[in-house]
Amino acid sequence: MNMKYPKNYLEEIKLRLKVSQIVGKTVKLKRRGKEFIGLSPFTTEKTPSFTVSDEKGFYHCFSSGEHGNIFDFLMKTQSLKFGEAVRQLASQAGMQPYRFSNFDAEKEKRYQSYKNIFKDYSEHYHKILLENNSLPKEYLKKRGINKDTIIEFQIGYVPYNSDFYTELSKKYSEKEISDTGLFYKNEKYKKNINRFYSRIIFPIRNITGDVIAFGGRIIDDKKIAKYINSPETEFYKKGKHVFNLDKARSANNKAHEVVIVEGYMDVISIYSTGIKNVVSNSGIALTESQINLIWKFFSNPIICLDGDVSGQKAALRIAESLLPHVKENNQIGFVTLSKGLDPDDYIKEKGKDSFQELLSKKLSIEEFIWKIYLNNLDRSDPFATSKFEKKFRNLCNSIKDQTLKKYILEYYLEKIRNLTPLQKNNIRNNKSKSYRILNETKRISVAKEHLSKEEIKEYSILYIMFNYPGIISPRIEIFRDIQFSSESLNQLKSELIKLIFEEKFNDANKLEIKKKYLNLVNDINQNVVIKNIFLKKDKEKQIELLNEILKELNDIKFSKKIENLENKLIEKFDEKSYSDLIKLKSQINKE
Repeated sequence: MNMKYPKNYLEEIKLRLKVSQIVGKTVKLKRRGKEFIGLSPFTTEKTPSFTVSDEKGFYHCFSSGEHGNIFDFLMKTQSLKFGEAVRQLASQAGMQPYRFSNFDAEKEKRYQSYKNIFKDYSEHYHKILLENNSLPKEYLKKRGINKDTIIEFQIGYVPYNSDFYTELSKKYSEKEISDTGLFYKNEKYKKNINRFYSRIIFPIRNITGDVIAFGGRIIDDKKIAKYINSPETEFYKKGKHVFNLDKARSANNKAHEVVIVEGYMDVISIYSTGIKNVVSNSGIALTESQINLIWKFFSNPIICLDGDVSGQKAALRIAESLLPHVKENNQIGFVTLSKGLDPDDYIKEKGKDSFQELLSKKLSIEEFIWKIYLNNLDRSDPFATSKFEKKFRNLCNSIKDQTLKKYILEYYLEKIRNLTPLQKNNIRNNKSKSYRILNETKRISVAKEHLSKEEIKEYSILYIMFNYPGIISPRIEIFRDIQFSSESLNQLKSELIKLIFEEKFNDANKLEIKKKYLNLVNDINQNVVIKNIFLKKDKEKQIELLNEILKELNDIKFSKKIENLENKLIEKFDEKSYSDLIKLKSQINKE
C-alpha cells in the first residue's frame, strides 16, 4: 500500500495554519515588516537571526541554515516523524486525520476523478462563454463584469442544448460522472440532463483552488429558480465551503478583514472594483464550520447582507448563532445597507469609496444584536422589556470564552439599566454631587506592595481613629457599620470604637491596644501616608479628607461586590443575583 499523503491534504493543512502560528508556540516572535523575527530554536544566540514568512509559507534560520515549512519545524524541534507531524497539525487545522486504509485510498482515487471532471466541465463552458455567446456576455457586461474578471473567475455559460455528457463519458465512468451532481437522469427519455443548462456558471473552489461545485444564474425570464447550486456530494458540503476564499486569502490585507456577502455576483462585482478580500456564504446561513475556516485567515470578518427585511433577519440569525464562538482574536463585524440594496447594487449606485466608508463604520457583533432588538422594543410594555432582558442574558450565557462572556454581559447590563430614564438621571445627578478628589489623596497610593487599595483606605481610617478620636466621636455610627477586609482589622476597629464611644480613649488604654496589636499598629504607622497630610490640616479639612477616604473605600467595596456578582452570573444566572447587581450599580457614585 502506498503510504504517501495526498498532496491536496497536505496543502490544505498548510493553507489553514500560518507558519507564525505554529512557530510562535515555541519561539517568541516579533513582527518586522511582512515577516517575523526571533531567536533561533536550533542554536544559542543573543541576536535574533531566525525569520518566519507567512506569505511564503516557510521559516529560515541564518545562524544554522535550517529552513522549511510547518511540517519540517515540528519534525526538527519536537523530534517527530513526518506522519506524527501531519497528524498533530491536521488536528490543529480542524481536519480529520488521514487514514491509510483501502477505503481512504479509494476515496482519494474518487476525488482525483471528481476534480478532473469539474476541471474539464469548467474549462469547456468557460471557452464557450468567451468564444461563442453574445447573450451571456451582454448580461455580464451590464452587471459590470469585464473580460478580465470573467477569465480570473473562469465564469462559463451552459447553452440549453449542450451535450457535454457524451464527451465526458469517453474519459470517465457513468458512476464517476453521476457522483459529481453535474447531470441528473430523465427517466422518461433515459437521458442525462445538464443541471446548469441555460445558466451562467460560477466555479466554486475549495481552499486549495480545485473546482468542486458550481453556482448557476439564469439570464432570461424563464419562470425557474434564478440561482441554483450543485447538490451536495462526497466532496462538496455547502456549509463547509466559502466562495472565493482561495483568492481572498492571498490578497494583501493588513487589517485582517474580509467582507462576507450572500451571492456570487456580489463577490465578483465587489472584487472587480479592487476590493479583493470578499467571500460568500453561498446564500445559506453562515455556519460554524464556515466562520472557523474564515477565521483561519481573517480575524475581523465583516458580514454585509442585503438591506431588505429578509437580509437583516438573516444577519441577526447569523449574529446570534456566531456570538458563542467569538474570541478576543476572532471577532465579527456587521454593516447594514440601505433598504432594498444588495452589495452589488450598492457598489454600482454609490461606488467603491462609499462602500469602503460603510465598512469602516461596522458594528461589532454585540452592538449589532443590541441595535436590532432595541429597534423592535416597545419600552412602554413591561412584559416586552422583561422578555428583552432575558433574551440578552441567555445570549451571554452561550458565549464560550468565559472572560469575554463577563465583559459582554457587563456591556448589556449597563445598556439595559440605562433604558430606565429615571435611574439614569439619578446616577447623573449623584455624580455631580460627588466629592472632588483632593490632590493630597492622590499620593495615598504610594504604599507597600503587600497592601491592596482597599487595605490602604482601611489603614488610613484606623490611623485617624487611633490618633484623632475627637473627629471620629460625632460620626461613630458610620464606622460601626463598615466591614473591613480582614478579621484582625475589624477587631482593632471594634476596640477603638468601644473606647471612643465610652470616652475612655486615654493614653493608658491606647498603650494597651498598641501592645495587643503591636505588629498591625506598626504596619499601619509605616504604610499610612495620610499622617503627614492630616497633621498640616485644620479640623474642617481633616473632616473633608476623612469623608473622601470613606467614599473611596465605599466605591472599592461596591466594585468588589459587583465583580463577585458578575462572576456568579457568568457561572449561573439567577434572578436574585441579577436584581442585586442592578441595585448595586445604581448606588455607585452616590453620596
